Amino acid sequence: MHNSPTPSRRRMLQLLGGVPLLPLAAAGCASGRPGPDAAPAAPQGRGPVRSVRFEGMAAPTLADPAAMATTRVASALVATLADGSQHRHALQYDTFFITGALVPDGAGGQVVAGGCFDIHNRPIVDASDPGRRQFFSDAPDGMSLLQLPRANVPGVRGHTLFAVVQFEYTTRDAAGASMYGQLPSPIAVLTLDQDPATGRLRLVKYANVDTSAVHGLWTTCGASLSPWNTHLASEEYEPDAAFGDESLAAFSRHLYGDPARANPYHYGHLPEVTVLPDGTGRIAKHYCLGRISHELVQVMPDERTVLMGDDATNAGAFMFIADRPRDLCAGTLYVGRWHQTSASGPGAATLSWIRLGHASSAEIRALVDGGIRAADIMDVSKADPGDASFTKIPFAGGFHWVRVKPGMEKAAAFLETHRFAALAGGSLGFTKWEGTTVNARDKVAYVAMSRIEASMLDGSGGVKVEGPYSGAVYAQNLRGGQRDHRGAPIASDWVPVDMAAVPALVAEDFGGGKLRRQDALGNFAHPDKLSMPDNLKFNEALRTLFIGEDSSTHVNSFLWAYEVDTGRLSRLLSCPAGAESTGLHAVDAVNGFTYVMSNFQHPGDWESPLHDKVRPVLDPLIRARYRDRNGAAVGYLTAVPAAHAPG
Repeated sequence: MHNSPTPSRRRMLQLLGGVPLLPLAAAGCASGRPGPDAAPAAPQGRGPVRSVRFEGMAAPTLADPAAMATTRVASALVATLADGSQHRHALQYDTFFITGALVPDGAGGQVVAGGCFDIHNRPIVDASDPGRRQFFSDAPDGMSLLQLPRANVPGVRGHTLFAVVQFEYTTRDAAGASMYGQLPSPIAVLTLDQDPATGRLRLVKYANVDTSAVHGLWTTCGASLSPWNTHLASEEYEPDAAFGDESLAAFSRHLYGDPARANPYHYGHLPEVTVLPDGTGRIAKHYCLGRISHELVQVMPDERTVLMGDDATNAGAFMFIADRPRDLCAGTLYVGRWHQTSASGPGAATLSWIRLGHASSAEIRALVDGGIRAADIMDVSKADPGDASFTKIPFAGGFHWVRVKPGMEKAAAFLETHRFAALAGGSLGFTKWEGTTVNARDKVAYVAMSRIEASMLDGSGGVKVEGPYSGAVYAQNLRGGQRDHRGAPIASDWVPVDMAAVPALVAEDFGGGKLRRQDALGNFAHPDKLSMPDNLKFNEALRTLFIGEDSSTHVNSFLWAYEVDTGRLSRLLSCPAGAESTGLHAVDAVNGFTYVMSNFQHPGDWESPLHDKVRPVLDPLIRARYRDRNGAAVGYLTAVPAAHAPG
């Protein structure tokens, strides 16, 4: 049923109907073509906007190879006014840059977009490149758009906006060798000039954020904008401190010039970036939200409760409740228990919560800086030691046997969170738990399970469902009055109490399982349904959930809009083949314009047999457009002139 607009939604709909340009801005998945210079005329109907809906587009095919090799945008937003007239805003892209481009540094010079820097903020050079170029990322990910009241950046003629963009990794060096996980993740503040009349955005300044005080960044993935206007980043795939991580030595060599210097316990945390009025940024890491495979956290409207993605095999449902609003420096960490009520398809369950402990970021970081090691915290074995004092737990697709050292429970909870949460009885059975977002009006959280496989099928972590392999988006109802496993009250009105997939947001694998059947193009999952959902963002004013794919069962990954009141699912864009849709951020209104931001990563990252049918045709096109497959776009989605149609 379509609900009547709330007052806040009516205000947004009036803005959408009254402005000359509707910039649903998306950073990335861009063709590189500039948009029109002229602003379209405002709709000529009567009265305020009554409703809005998205018009989807068909998936591209080899009938138009160029459309598969870049971002295809053939979607629209349709506004219905009070007099019944409808106004269609077709969508298209402008871009800020392709990574690797030289962009303005705000001081008359230029800097490499997505460029990587060492602990001394010196460019990291690709030794395999004859020209000794600076390494730059082809994987822009989490992005936030924000405004500051006293911004002061030279060169801005209209309104000053800022975007924080993080770059997850660099896929390969100039010689084609894998560089995944071997370079520190860059993060930058973009100063943007917003045209007051059209809403169009122009890049004025690119400022790399100095991360030396937090020991650099490790694999920054999804991100969100906090209610207090800061950028909440992530560090996923935390390095294993007990048995080592093969990427950590290479990471340390590039960051410090010393393969042995990086401490694994400095990574796997939640970084927070505060943008300053001059277009630079200050960063801190919070060590008290658990050391997990952080992916796109979401702070609830109480400004204390944080729900977190955990992009791992044998992942968990984690929740953090801060001691004080707008301050993530101290609080209580919880892990969920999945009480399964259905095993059919993606499954369903009620949820309860186990308190893992309370800590401040300062006290956990002090342990790390003091030299604590995994052996100081717990004994861990990959084989059964035949000792009853050890407990068998699921871990990373297998099993470990663990025993916490006396008095080390707090260190275990916040530095060995996956192992300790499993030991405490949490349901560590999820796979690829990615984006998390909130529909505040309905008190519903949405979470993306990108793949349903491995530990979600075998019951190793207390979850045993059927699939589909290509994933689903789940909804969680949020309630107050909850108690933890010991009966103590949980100080939040935003606690997830159940979890079930949204029927319209469940993938459909051909043949019913992983890699069983392909269509004529190569897709393993139905192209008109989502596949491997990753980034999620809910827009309160539009009542729309935006979903970006990281698909290895769709030939092209897509960005979708799901209108929660009507159940309508619309494809908004298609990324270049082999790319992942990332960096999603939906903003209600900035100076009367609304923006939906979404990057893409690694175009032409071919997988066999998924891309076997299209690769010979598309590879040269993608190489020509995206720096020989080494670049990815950051930009925004805008609108072309509105067409009037009678209601």
